[in-house]
Amino acid sequence: MSPSRDLPRWLAVPYALYALTSFTLLALTVLVLILPVPWQKMRRRMVRTAARAALAVCGMRLVVLHADRLPDESCVVVANHSSYLDGIVLYAALPPVFGFVIKREMSRVPMANLLLRRIGAHYVDRNRGHKSARDTRKLLKRAHSGGALAFFPEGTFSHAPGLARFHSGAFLIAARARLAVVPIAIRGTRRALPPHSLLPRPGQIEIELAPALAPPASTGEADVATTRDAARQAILARIAEPDLAPGG
Repeated sequence: MSPSRDLPRWLAVPYALYALTSFTLLALTVLVLILPVPWQKMRRRMVRTAARAALAVCGMRLVVLHADRLPDESCVVVANHSSYLDGIVLYAALPPVFGFVIKREMSRVPMANLLLRRIGAHYVDRNRGHKSARDTRKLLKRAHSGGALAFFPEGTFSHAPGLARFHSGAFLIAARARLAVVPIAIRGTRRALPPHSLLPRPGQIEIELAPALAPPASTGEADVATTRDAARQAILARIAEPDLAPGG
């Protein structure tokens, strides 16, 4: 990976204002454009193009490695999560057939909520209970009907560099729908937009696809955990960050 560019200190704030303004204007523009479009696949293509454009105009070069490892048929993609940029980057990198699974808190952000709903994102409640079970049923229905899904199985990101433990939801969905699991390592977003900062930086961002994993052999806890841990290890081996899971 080529090194990210270090901005002179006097340029950091002007660049951040430029980048945030560019992202906001592109987001507003694409939202207005997709509102009347009746076809979800076309809406997703438009948003994917806008995401790529936003990264490009901000000097964030996106490199996708081993894109051929993504199966032709529907699958479940799981990726590490270290920055607010991750969703934009992953959307720019993947084909426009994926429904992203996002924490329900994002539905409280009006513009983001409208955009995400128009591209077929799926909200999930991270707390156990009735809402969580309902969300799981909706995801299963989507998966059984041939929908490809993208998850950040850590659920959220921390300020400390490293890979946190994975929740099992994505892998249980893969087991029940008999979908392959593709681990994806995202590199460079933590530096491009650190979790503790609103000052983005230009530089290269890499997406690396690991070889696809077969669906868990069953929906049993042990089989789901085996696939979950294999996916996590595949990602951990491709990012230069520590293991934050207990016992890691």
